[in-house]
Amino acid sequence: MGLSILFGDITQCPADAIVNAAKPSLLGGSGVDGAIHRAAGPELLAECRTLGGCLPGEAKLTKAYRLPARYVIHTPGPVWQGGHHSEAAVLSSCYRSALTLAVEHGCRSIAFPSIATGIYGFPLPQAAHIALHTIMEFLYSHPSLDVRMVCFDESTLRAYQVDWNMFYQETKPKHD
Repeated sequence: MGLSILFGDITQCPADAIVNAAKPSLLGGSGVDGAIHRAAGPELLAECRTLGGCLPGEAKLTKAYRLPARYVIHTPGPVWQGGHHSEAAVLSSCYRSALTLAVEHGCRSIAFPSIATGIYGFPLPQAAHIALHTIMEFLYSHPSLDVRMVCFDESTLRAYQVDWNMFYQETKPKHD
């Protein structure tokens, strides 16, 4: 199916799985994490309490409860520390781990927020590049998966669109 970049609220996005840019505790927080927990209802927090947290770059799956999805896939992103502490590799692992869990659970569609670009401070242009390239690499071996990058504000949407346009230009066949 491919990748689409959308402007909107991930808690309203119908998909088999919605990805939560979670805190390592998985117990809710601010930003996307808080919005997903509020929209899903208290049952999500109760299930998350049973999971024992999650390391940055890894992912864990729960039911979605009141969200328009079957599952929530929780993945803590890296805290930006200047780019010299494997932040890029951890961020890429967030996307790859979430995509792998989605496929393992029979999902045909998955919606992502921009992971780690809020309070964790990952620079948006770099995060967009890592996210889109990791997703496209995964889609090469899972072409029937429908991936949606859901951008909550216009600056995030622009960053993803700019990187997508550059990626498309890089991969477009060149004619003499």
